[in-house]
Amino acid sequence: MAFKGQQDSLSLASKTGGRLIREGFSFKNILQKNGELRGKIIILTSAFFIIAATMAITLFLTLQGLRAFTVDGINIIDFITGTEWQPNRDGNPSYGALPFIFGSFAVTVLAALVAAPIGIASALFMTEIARKWGQKALQPVIEILVGIPSVVYGLIGLSVIVPFIRSQTGGLGFGLLAGAIVVGIMILPTVTSIAADAIKSVPDDLRHASYALGATKWQTIYKVIIPAALPSLLTAVVLGMARAFGEALAVQMVIGNARGIPDSLVDPAATLTTIITLSMGHTTSGSVLNDVLWSLGLILLVMSYVFILIIRYLSKRRKLS
Repeated sequence: MAFKGQQDSLSLASKTGGRLIREGFSFKNILQKNGELRGKIIILTSAFFIIAATMAITLFLTLQGLRAFTVDGINIIDFITGTEWQPNRDGNPSYGALPFIFGSFAVTVLAALVAAPIGIASALFMTEIARKWGQKALQPVIEILVGIPSVVYGLIGLSVIVPFIRSQTGGLGFGLLAGAIVVGIMILPTVTSIAADAIKSVPDDLRHASYALGATKWQTIYKVIIPAALPSLLTAVVLGMARAFGEALAVQMVIGNARGIPDSLVDPAATLTTIITLSMGHTTSGSVLNDVLWSLGLILLVMSYVFILIIRYLSKRRKLS
């Protein structure tokens, strides 16, 4: 009887074990499920961290940037439209940010005018003119340009571009033109890389159809490929402008850091980033000037969001087309 009971127990255990294995309760499946759970937790935690960090930075910079208007009583209209920057003047300090806003937009637009034609032309060369060896030749150059630190661009601009402009114009050499050239070279890899990907994404059927109609390579590039990739090409330029708008060190070294609106491209100027980096170290937390500099940083943040909205709008246009 005892032997028969042991046999029944063993039979029941084997049946139960087989059923558990068939239903997916093996140790391997348990480990796999735990691994998937850990992966999901890591991914969700990372995503939450990025969202929380972005919201925290935005909230902190907004609260700090608004102190100049809510606590210190500075008029926001006078702050944005004022042209006089005299924060240390006794009795009647002035905080006009228009020269720096103008300088930031001027350098950004001029840098885009420098980088966009060269970047798009380089992308076309890599993808349409010399497909076999063009990318092999230009890709390392683009990677080198990306890896060069900002201070090196500033030193090259200070040693080469500023003296050249000085010798050609007779001025100081520091100004919007020098800043635009330096920043234009800095954003060139961004524009070139994204433009090349945009051109590659154009279907080959469009090229073949153009050639079948008797169009030359240049006619195909000008009338077919560029219009088809235009939203993505604009996205590349806007991304480059977003980086140019926030550049500080290289621009600071070549722009001249003047406190007024320049009369020409070769006159010294200043940007939002340069005035912040020059002045923040000489202020104390909670002072009026410190709060005003945070307000300039808030303007930079707002413009970053504007560039992001423009990029998303262009991306939607690309999907619709």
